[in-house]
Amino acid sequence: MTKFAHYIAKRYLSASGKKTVISWMTRIAVSGITIITAALIILLSVFNGIESMIEDLYTDFDADLTIQPVSGKTFDEKDLHVASIDQVPGIEAKSRLIEEVVVVKHEQKWVNATLVGVDSAFLRGVKMDEHLIEGSALIQSDNKPYALVGAKLFEQLGGFLTQQVGEEQFILYAPKREVKIRPGTSPFSTELIAISGRFDFNKEVNSQIVLVPLDFARSILRYEKELTGYAIYLKSGQSLSEAKELLQKKVGSGFVIKTNLEKNALIFKTSQTEKVIVLGILLFVFVLASFNLMASITMLFIEKKDNIQTLIALGSNQATIHRIFFFEGIMIAGKGLLFGLVLGYGLCFLQLGTGWLTMPETGGQVFPVVISVSDAAIIVGSVSVLSLVFSYLPVYFLLQRNFGRISF
Repeated sequence: MTKFAHYIAKRYLSASGKKTVISWMTRIAVSGITIITAALIILLSVFNGIESMIEDLYTDFDADLTIQPVSGKTFDEKDLHVASIDQVPGIEAKSRLIEEVVVVKHEQKWVNATLVGVDSAFLRGVKMDEHLIEGSALIQSDNKPYALVGAKLFEQLGGFLTQQVGEEQFILYAPKREVKIRPGTSPFSTELIAISGRFDFNKEVNSQIVLVPLDFARSILRYEKELTGYAIYLKSGQSLSEAKELLQKKVGSGFVIKTNLEKNALIFKTSQTEKVIVLGILLFVFVLASFNLMASITMLFIEKKDNIQTLIALGSNQATIHRIFFFEGIMIAGKGLLFGLVLGYGLCFLQLGTGWLTMPETGGQVFPVVISVSDAAIIVGSVSVLSLVFSYLPVYFLLQRNFGRISF
């Protein structure tokens, strides 16, 4: 790019033509840096928003902390010292859990699902009222068990909820445990349960989960005191890592504690990796756009070559000349960076204020945007460093080629 600019300026352009070309190349350089900077801001802010949305989707249903056995699927409830768990500060609610794969039948439709037996505190912990689409957020009333079903699962079974809670019913088939199956006998325990409502959390939960009272789950699964997990919900602002460390000391080495983020680690790692890849691609594009900056400095140097010789004849050293053109490049890059910050954050704040951009096939859900100070620092730092490099190098090599070795 620098050789091409040198050739055009020296062979074909007049003095006025050189100024016009320099002006246009400077504008192109500023525009390129502006667009890339704005794109970095917008895309990273959108990735932050999507990451936040994913976190809400995949952590609302999972408890802040879940206690599970180190080995095996179940553990005896008496092995978990609940009294010692209550001593950990910051616990808002807790619930015993039983999970098992079952078959759900409605009319002539059969679907595999995950039966989850919970205490009533579980509904408060997952904020069921906020995620309920239809029906009532209850799993037991007047000693009668009810089920809450994921929206997608409910649709697959062709369910229909009326204003009268409990009129719709599903049949649950759970595998019998430690029972020898003889010809003519069923390998399943069956129970009929009334449906109280359907909920919406995320794709996996909506298509798999049936929530029932813990005692009902124990009855159909023929459990006595076994549990598969113990859910802990923390008060707002409580540190997950600190609470996890304290709980681990209380429950001992026979149990493992997972946070809601650890249970969905693959999803969050994938999102973070995509963000890093996008940042790398855009910075590479910025490097390509910086060739316009180099070309602009080269054209300016060629146009001012006679003036440079005059300054050197008057006593200026090459270091002074280098600083003049170097700071010219910094000014061009700085202008592009400033315009990019204004444009990028302007569009982000416009989206936050008006929600003018919506996600496709979501019924008008606003595209999430989260502005991060750390991202702003990364963008400004990266663009500034690259701008310094691409402002310094062309001036250094041009001076060295035309006036010999530079002495600073």
